[in-house]
Amino acid sequence: MSDQVEAQKNGAKDHVDKSEKNSRGGSPTEKSKPKIGDTRPAPVAKSPEQDASSSTSKNANRKRRKRRKSRSSEDRNKKTADNGRIELDEANLRKRRGQERKGKAVGRYTMAVHVEDGLTQIATLEGRSLLEFFVSQPANDISEIHGNVYLGKVENVLPGMEAAFVDIGTPKNAVLYQSDLVTGDQTDKKNPPRIEEVLKNKQVIICQVTKNPIAHKGARLTQEVSLAGRFVVLVPNSSTFGISKRLHEKERKRLRQILEKAKPAEHGIIVRTAAENITKQEIQLDVDRLVAQWKTIEDLARKASAPTLLHREPEMPFRVIREEFNKQYRSVVVDSKELYLEASEYLETVAPALADRIEFHNPTEEDLPLFEKLYVTEQLTKALDSKVWLPSGGSLIIEHTEALTVIDVNTGKNVGSSNLEETVYRNNLEAAKEVARQLRLRDIGGIIVIDFVDMEIQKNREDVLRVFREALSRDKTRTQVLGISELGLVEMTRKRIGEGLLQSYQKAQS
Repeated sequence: MSDQVEAQKNGAKDHVDKSEKNSRGGSPTEKSKPKIGDTRPAPVAKSPEQDASSSTSKNANRKRRKRRKSRSSEDRNKKTADNGRIELDEANLRKRRGQERKGKAVGRYTMAVHVEDGLTQIATLEGRSLLEFFVSQPANDISEIHGNVYLGKVENVLPGMEAAFVDIGTPKNAVLYQSDLVTGDQTDKKNPPRIEEVLKNKQVIICQVTKNPIAHKGARLTQEVSLAGRFVVLVPNSSTFGISKRLHEKERKRLRQILEKAKPAEHGIIVRTAAENITKQEIQLDVDRLVAQWKTIEDLARKASAPTLLHREPEMPFRVIREEFNKQYRSVVVDSKELYLEASEYLETVAPALADRIEFHNPTEEDLPLFEKLYVTEQLTKALDSKVWLPSGGSLIIEHTEALTVIDVNTGKNVGSSNLEETVYRNNLEAAKEVARQLRLRDIGGIIVIDFVDMEIQKNREDVLRVFREALSRDKTRTQVLGISELGLVEMTRKRIGEGLLQSYQKAQS
């Protein structure tokens, strides 16, 4: 028994000696290899100075990585900018792409473009509700000239009207009012020079169309030319400097810093709402392109003889895409293959993040035409009627006269449930939203008088007016609304730009 115990002790001792020998002279691999039953020593506590230095080095490394990433992104953007186009990195593309659900784009609006017999019809829908309708003719230098720049010749100056008639090559002379003049000295704005002091008969001037000719009236002009890009508007020979008020303050501050370097010394710049989250390279590219465009216009003006077209705005589909299209649009659907390819290429240039939202509607393969599929034709027919029904049974009656447009609000079939004041109040709230939509859809301009149903409670009147103004705020056309009078009337004005829905629809049908 004692021999067995002694043998165990000797075996254990030999095992310990071998272990120590292996640990001293073994290979590094065997040294680092863990054994069953091994324990791990507690970590050595670091001093506060070591913690601070390690965190500082980590922050420094992080900043270096960010600078390297930013530098590489800028270099990539610079290379593509040399080719006239910015290729965005994945982070910027993701930020501008908008929302998606199950791989499909999600948006509030849809734009439908229908081409037939040389006419291009554009409909903007919110959900299934028709908001706007435009009709354009290709290469039309008579009625579709909004935004074009001309070298015009002054034909007649009328001091009593504070206006001048200018020949720009259209059948009717265009009109230039004193308020649209640009003089060399803009310091005394309270006492501007009279129009006969600035313009003389047969004088040649550069001017831009701000309003298409309507009916018997000629086009309206301005001497303050503005060239619109995707992100900025260039105002040549001006000190104008502005940023869209629709952007939040933090973004406005960022864009202001970019503009201080990008703005040409001799020209003015206005940043558009579409400039949100864009890079400084994109702004610089847009500014450079517009400056080059203005130099081309000036060169043509020196060589040409008046009246001459110096610059033509893009056709309406591209203009609407440039002005309106953003990530709130679910899609742009086009039923012309040629226009679809052109619009796709244009979107790849101005809005690459949204280029996949343009779709082609093949008329030969689809069961229904594009406008019928999206219920545009049905809504256009209803919009030409003078009576519009409200969801709760009330109605609007819209009548046009030579001087103004009158809209009458009726309760109609809406009998309510509690009391007369509440019924009238709810009916007027519905009417306020629908009137704003109808003004935009029918493109009604000039003086407008709305006769809401009489309300006794002052707060109800204020609520209806507030809802009406909120609904109008989504309309980009300038409006001015006065308060509700004692008779329940609202007087307002809306800038007249187009010829109206009726004339546009008749043009499309004819």
